[in-house]
Amino acid sequence: MPTSSQAAEVHPAGGPRLAITLAGITFPTPVLAAPGPLGFGREVQGAVDLRAFGGFITKSVTLEPREGHARPHVVEVDGGWLNAVGLRNPGLAAFLVKDLPFLRTLGIPIVVSVAGTTVEEFVRLAEWLDAEDGVAAIELNVSCPNVHAGQRFGSEPRLTEELVAGVRRATRRPLIVKLTPNATDVTAVARAAAGAGADAFGCVNTLAGLAIDPGTRRPRLGAGLGGLSGPAIRPVAVRLTWEVARATGLPVIGMGGVLTAEHALEFLLVGAHAVGVASAVLVDAEAPRRITAGLATYLQQHGFSDIRQVVGAVEGLPDEAPGLALAAEGWSG
Repeated sequence: MPTSSQAAEVHPAGGPRLAITLAGITFPTPVLAAPGPLGFGREVQGAVDLRAFGGFITKSVTLEPREGHARPHVVEVDGGWLNAVGLRNPGLAAFLVKDLPFLRTLGIPIVVSVAGTTVEEFVRLAEWLDAEDGVAAIELNVSCPNVHAGQRFGSEPRLTEELVAGVRRATRRPLIVKLTPNATDVTAVARAAAGAGADAFGCVNTLAGLAIDPGTRRPRLGAGLGGLSGPAIRPVAVRLTWEVARATGLPVIGMGGVLTAEHALEFLLVGAHAVGVASAVLVDAEAPRRITAGLATYLQQHGFSDIRQVVGAVEGLPDEAPGLALAAEGWSG
């Protein structure tokens, strides 16, 4: 496995600059580990070179340990994977004692994702993490259900605003809000989060889905419903990344089906500052290094000296998002 110094040298000396600054954090490359298959890092360190990423976003941490949903947690479907893990994690105390010390050794920025069912739970998580070394930023997983309102935090702008404002008062760390595509108006949620103090966005979480086994006539996932990730959701995620970046002016981490450098460039060109890679490691442990090398090659081939030159450089799109009805006009229109 490469040393940390070798891992940092992901493009030839004198080649294009790949470092990106997002919410005040400098990542050596824009290819970040997205929450999901990589867990908290320790579980996969023997199979994936985590130092090949420009930063690591953890699986969501909750105050208390969670067992998660019944198995199977993940099933392969056409175009990706359907998962319903149920926020399985060891809880905050175990994370601070076992996982965070390991993550500090990676030498890359660490973003800790947190989840809760009340604003108070999110606030307590942020207060604890604010006091810890090695936490570059906090990601708010707003796809969590709010037990008081009976809705998910990320589905209604007022709930999102309340959550972000509460956490903003509790921490100095940059706040990254991971948006859900399962909201009626994602840009309205993003504007509410921006107004309440968000520093950046993760765009987007999984799409709600369901897969049935005709042989058993039962859901293929242990929990029944699940979240769809992988290449099938990439066009949706790219569109939402473009809309959120334009609507808020804040940096976005684009994620959803990034398997190649070309996929990463789709997100960067519509305004993302970085991309999250998760499902790709299920089929290729070398994906982060391969994607990063592909970005460097693209910059060299097109005469760019800095990855920042391609951020938002897309051409041919309308000045404003046309809305779902107009955008959907195609074969049936």
